[in-house]
Amino acid sequence: MAEPVEEPSNRPSDPWGRIKNLKSKRNGSNTWQVVAGSAVLGLVVATGAVLAAGPWDNGQRKAERQLAAAEHPTGGVHHGRRLPGAPEPAPSAPAVLGALDTVTRSAPQDPASLRTALAPLIAAPELGTQVAASVVDTATGEQLYGRGAATPMTPASTVKIATATAALSALGPDHRIATTVRLSEDGRTLTLVGGGDPTLDTAALRSLATTAAKALGGDGEDPVRLAYDTSRYTGPVRHPIGKNPNIAPVTALMVDEGRLDDSDRGPADRSKDPAGDAARAFAAELTAAGVTVGGEPRAARPAAGARTVATHRSAPLSALVERTLTNSDNDIAEALARQTAIAKGESADFAGARRAVTTELKKLRVPTAGARLADGSGLDRQGRVTPALLTTLLARAADPERPGLRPVLTGLPVAGFTGTLSTRYRDTTGTPGLIRAKTGTLTGVNSLAGTVVDPQGRLLAFAFLASGSTVPADAEAALDALAAALTGAGGTAG
Repeated sequence: MAEPVEEPSNRPSDPWGRIKNLKSKRNGSNTWQVVAGSAVLGLVVATGAVLAAGPWDNGQRKAERQLAAAEHPTGGVHHGRRLPGAPEPAPSAPAVLGALDTVTRSAPQDPASLRTALAPLIAAPELGTQVAASVVDTATGEQLYGRGAATPMTPASTVKIATATAALSALGPDHRIATTVRLSEDGRTLTLVGGGDPTLDTAALRSLATTAAKALGGDGEDPVRLAYDTSRYTGPVRHPIGKNPNIAPVTALMVDEGRLDDSDRGPADRSKDPAGDAARAFAAELTAAGVTVGGEPRAARPAAGARTVATHRSAPLSALVERTLTNSDNDIAEALARQTAIAKGESADFAGARRAVTTELKKLRVPTAGARLADGSGLDRQGRVTPALLTTLLARAADPERPGLRPVLTGLPVAGFTGTLSTRYRDTTGTPGLIRAKTGTLTGVNSLAGTVVDPQGRLLAFAFLASGSTVPADAEAALDALAAALTGAGGTAG
């Protein structure tokens, strides 16, 4: 059984102060001059770091803007480090991030210079006992740097990159997950049918109830029975990690990710019966809509001949992917894996999802040797991926011929601005806006995988996977330093 994820803390920290301490431990390596210089370079290049990913609308991710407007909740494990008294970041930073096309992309990156810059950083003891890495040029697919790039490692939440890519490839960015209400032929039983949308909320239930009430007609005095159907998913509902505040039981019907408080992200107490709670909440909405509900809701499939009388569809898959990656949302990640399984004709359980995601990655010609996609979220410590698998996926998402995969890039947290990177790279020696990356944290495991714009304006994909660390904050700072070095290394190449 997987070891429980270490719950994130709100410890005060100074990540770049730690990096300065790392510098002193390494006798003042001049690599840090490169990192510091990259901050100045960032003022020029940061006018374009993110739009390389697209699709954008006036400088903001379309799906992100829709979510912000609708005030959808978010969720997931927090992999950042909050500063004392720091305000919540804005959902995006359009004033900082402009078009990549404003910079030159003709000069290639210099692998030798890259190796020189990364060598002292990847040897940081703060990273633990094993580190593997891959850096590729997304335009050419060339690996510019590799250290154990084909070594399977525990990915933690960076595996969400694989989950999201597979879902987009199998279903398309416009796919929406449907939750329906079906009415029996005799008009006496309503069944709430879960489609696997963990973002279903009270407003959606209210809309379904209002529409279903109209379909019933009459004066509402004749009671109706209420059933709920979760058969779209199969297998155990508990994640292999067991009961954990980072994820609800995985079921095809739930409201607000089964959260029992008013939180919208991070660890929280979760419902033991998300489907039953959703059905009871729906019963209350039916009552408010003038329908008399007789008895308690029961688990059952719709009767033969039942017709659909109300439908709610989730946000597009592109938006769900962005939300998953930006906030490291475990519940949506597992839903994406199961939706992929359904699309590929596999069983909608952990095993079927593993097979389906692996199959879809092979279809994308991603190196899957040694990989084990144990789950969709990365909570299972038995999962294994290679750095090369992650950088290949990021390169596929950047491919102009694969626009449907672009939300994988647009969903990555922006250094110093959004999601799980909102409180990292805040110091002036960092590179806010130049780095977009998915974080990963389990006990003794830290990872970072994403994209960065180099001094020549080329979009690089990177993956750094580390295990055996003892101080998570120090490991995160060391990972941040590696990614920051990519923005300045090779700056004289030509």
